[in-house]
Amino acid sequence: MKLTAEEVRRVAVLARLRLTQEEEAQLTEQLDRILAYMDKLGELDTSNIPPFTHDIESVELREDKITNRPNTEALLANAPDRDGDFFKVPKIIE
Repeated sequence: MKLTAEEVRRVAVLARLRLTQEEEAQLTEQLDRILAYMDKLGELDTSNIPPFTHDIESVELREDKITNRPNTEALLANAPDRDGDFFKVPKIIE
């Protein structure tokens, strides 16, 4: 898969990054190599390899108990804007 500079620019805009032309070129090359490696890994035959799991019987799990109930007022004390018990943030979806 060949990654284009335009795709990197698009991702940078979505991530709200300002990239110089040098950073853009470097990132394009690096991401392209990562994606090429992922394509190469995708070609491997893993049909005879069992999925990784944890031996749950050898692990002692604790009981789930809420021990520190959140204090809404303290959590929202520094919020720039709030709507009741929620953070209020500007819309960022295009």
